[in-house]
Amino acid sequence: MPQREYIDLLELQTRIKEGIADAFPGRYWVKAEISSWSPRANGHCYLTLAQSRSGKSIAESRAMIWKWHFPQLQRFFEDATGQKLQAGITVLVRVQVSFSELYGISLFIDDIDPAFTLGEKALERKKAIEKLEKEGYMDMQQELALPDIPQHLAVITSKTAAGYQDFRNHLLGNPEGYAFQIDLYEALMQGEQAPVSILDALEDIQEQAFDAVLILRGGGSELDLSCFDDYDLAVGIATCSIPVITAIGHDKDVHIADLVAHTSVKTPTALADLFLDAMRAQDALLDRLHARVGTAVQSRLDTMLRQAERLHARIRLGVSQRVHGLESALQQSIGRISRGLTRKYAALERLADHAAHRVKFAAGARHSAAYSALALMEARIKATAPRNILSLGYVLVTGKDNKMLKSVERVQVGDRIGVRFQDGSLQAKVDEVFTEDRSGAQSA
Repeated sequence: MPQREYIDLLELQTRIKEGIADAFPGRYWVKAEISSWSPRANGHCYLTLAQSRSGKSIAESRAMIWKWHFPQLQRFFEDATGQKLQAGITVLVRVQVSFSELYGISLFIDDIDPAFTLGEKALERKKAIEKLEKEGYMDMQQELALPDIPQHLAVITSKTAAGYQDFRNHLLGNPEGYAFQIDLYEALMQGEQAPVSILDALEDIQEQAFDAVLILRGGGSELDLSCFDDYDLAVGIATCSIPVITAIGHDKDVHIADLVAHTSVKTPTALADLFLDAMRAQDALLDRLHARVGTAVQSRLDTMLRQAERLHARIRLGVSQRVHGLESALQQSIGRISRGLTRKYAALERLADHAAHRVKFAAGARHSAAYSALALMEARIKATAPRNILSLGYVLVTGKDNKMLKSVERVQVGDRIGVRFQDGSLQAKVDEVFTEDRSGAQSA
């Protein structure tokens, strides 16, 4: 059997090394995902670069960063992106290809481009927005209406977040004393698990009755806030049955979560002002309604008083004319009788004088009776005048429809009623309603 020609393994490896050195003499920028990451105590960092397709790995290579490059590259990347250099992110790195007879091919990394990592996120964000628009999610929240007086609020954030404390202090410490109920649903607000954590909170919130859901986070780097560009989170916000309001990041940041939300503001303080302004608007509306009711009541009272005064004057004039006519007729009768009796019955002069006295007395009594009736009528008119009724301690009560209440049938617990006194008015809230049957017994 003839002896075959061969070379030993070292010679083969040496030739491969020389071929690789000839084929890749310089440094190359390579796009890859960091699939494993292992900084060592000696200062070097060992990692695996990979490329996948349809969820499957199609290429892998060992790589390392020497200790004289590693601290500077790590700090440069984190300062530029706000994200740690770690496994699971896609990077653009400059590598030198090296071949070792013992360890095979390795890539030595000496530079990294953080702008590429940020650009990848921007491309993912653009695709997510286009998909949301195509599927009709972008405007779903706009079909929901915030209550005129939103007071029961669900907040999704971290309990220790400074922005949350600023929001609570500004909202609950308002000088007008408006009352709000805030229920906190804690969730992660950055990182890969943040979208799932926020979606879980949204699911719990929708089982309760809230006026609005608030997703609140202070500022941060672009990559810190990139979780708010997550497609699934955007769908969860868009399909939420309660209006969702976001306050994420600073003025320059607009995230997909902001775009699909019902309303978006930039800071926790602006978020608090949104609800305070709604309360102030309702307060101003109530003041205007109160002024209109007061003006209408005063106008009605003035009209009734003028009518009563005109009626009183007409009655006094009629009574005075009637009394004057009776006195004139009486005097004429007395004169005729006196003259007739004088001519015909001089002897009966004393009897005529007596008759005249009786007639005068009767006329005086009639006059007194008429005057008494007039005084009684005047007293009744004064007693029924609205201002006099109010001065006796009675009040005029109006319901929530601003109409005068004559019965408790139109009053329910929680209604706001107006109460008019002689010297002013007030607004009150009904805590209990009692009804009274014919026997005088009360029931709630």
